[in-house]
Amino acid sequence: MACPKGPQEPRLPIIVFLPYKDCQAIMKVLLLKDAKEDDCGQDPYIRELGLYGLEATLIPVLSFEFLSLPSFSEKLSHPEDYGGLIFTSPRAVEAAELCLEQNNKTEVWERSLKEKWNAKSVYVVGNATASLVSKIGLDTEGAACGNAEKLAEYICSRESSALPLLFPCGNLKREILPKALKDKGIAMESITVYQTIAHPGIQGNLNSYYSQQGVPASITFFSPSGLTYSLKHIQELSGDNIDQIKTQGPQHPKKNCLQLEPLRKDCTDTAVMFAAIGPTTARALAAQGLPVSCTAESPTPQALATGIRKALQPHGCC
Repeated sequence: MACPKGPQEPRLPIIVFLPYKDCQAIMKVLLLKDAKEDDCGQDPYIRELGLYGLEATLIPVLSFEFLSLPSFSEKLSHPEDYGGLIFTSPRAVEAAELCLEQNNKTEVWERSLKEKWNAKSVYVVGNATASLVSKIGLDTEGAACGNAEKLAEYICSRESSALPLLFPCGNLKREILPKALKDKGIAMESITVYQTIAHPGIQGNLNSYYSQQGVPASITFFSPSGLTYSLKHIQELSGDNIDQIKTQGPQHPKKNCLQLEPLRKDCTDTAVMFAAIGPTTARALAAQGLPVSCTAESPTPQALATGIRKALQPHGCC
C-alpha cells in the first residue's frame, strides 16, 4: 500500500490520529493496543480508521517479558531436529530476533541457519506476524488463516514430517493448536519464550483519555489478556452504567452497547460499542457478559476499520 501524501499529524506518545476532513462530526474510537509504525511511519490501524472518518487513539494495555531465550536460541541453532516452525504472535518473532542478537548468531543465521529453516515449513498466523518473520529472512505460509483454529486445519492438511514442529509461544497460549495437531498425530514441541503482564501505565492512560477526549464511540480489544487487564479500569471509569450493557438483548443492536452519559462532543448518540479483533477475543467479551457489536473478519487494519464503520453507521454520527 502506497504511503498517503500530504502533511502528516505530529506523533504523540499515545494519541495518534488521521482526521477525515470531509466528515462534519468526527467519531472517536479507542484501540487497546500499542502503536506499530509501518513503512509509512504511521500505525496502519490509525490510517485505515482515519480513511473512514474515525479519530483513533491507541492505548497499550499489555507488556511482555521474555523467557528461556538461551534454550530457544539453542533450538534455533539445530533446524535438523525439527520439521518446521510455528509463529502465532509478533512477540514470539521478537524472541527469535533477540536470540540472534544476544548470542551473536546473526552471522551464522545468514550464512546457513536461515537457509536450513527455509527448507522446512514456517507457519504463521496473521499478516503482522508474517511480516516480522519475513524480516528475519524466513518464508512463511498460513498467514491468511487469521487465527489458531484455521491454522491448525491448514497445518494438518499439509504436514507430513515425522519431526516435531517448534512452537515458541507465550505463557497464556491457548491449547487449540497443540490439541488439534496432537489429535492428528503431528508432533510439536512448545517453548514458552515470553509472558504477558499488565502495562504499568494502563490506568493513568485511560484516566487521561476519558478526561481529555470524553467517551469514545467504540472500544476495541485485541486479546483476551488485554480485556482482562483493562476491563476493570473501564468499569471504574464507567461507573454503574456498565451494568446496563448486560441487560440489553442482542435483538436490540442500538442498545447492544454501553450507555454512558459523559460528554462525547460531536455525537448525539452516547452509546459505546465493543469491538474485537477476532473470535477468541469476542468470546472473552461474551464470557464477561458483554455483547460484541463488531468482530473483525480477519485480524487486519482494513477488516477492523470496515467492521467498526459498518457497526457505527446506523447511529449516524457522520
